[in-house]
Amino acid sequence: MKKILLVSVAIILTGGITMATELNQPFAKGELNPYSQFFTGTTHLKMLVEKDTIWNSSIGNVTFDKGARTNWHKHSGGQLLLVTAGEGRYQAKGKEIQILKAGDVVKIPPEVEHWHGAAPDSDFAHISIEPNLLNNQTIWLDAVTDEEYK
Repeated sequence: MKKILLVSVAIILTGGITMATELNQPFAKGELNPYSQFFTGTTHLKMLVEKDTIWNSSIGNVTFDKGARTNWHKHSGGQLLLVTAGEGRYQAKGKEIQILKAGDVVKIPPEVEHWHGAAPDSDFAHISIEPNLLNNQTIWLDAVTDEEYK
């Protein structure tokens, strides 16, 4: 019995057992993303502000599991990303990939093709703000290949 206890303690102390932890973020994770056909991997969406004519924007909390990412896409009215937790990636077409950390803000001008998502080894969350809703449509494009992602 002592041997089992000592081995168990040794495994735990050396990091041999990892416990799943929830990403520490300020907003609820939400449900499985209803737009999952435009993503690689598992994502969740919690709408914080629905599209309406008063605020002229929509705001959602998007949570990405490790390695999950959007397809290439663009917004006719632009997009703002406020990074709240984890480590992520953002890339505008033809530019270098940017590493994103909590507190980062990404301002994506209208019609810029881009993708964003989690790092390969970290969950990730951001607030997505779509401004100019009267004219803002999301155009979904091809999936980001593993080669583009890495």
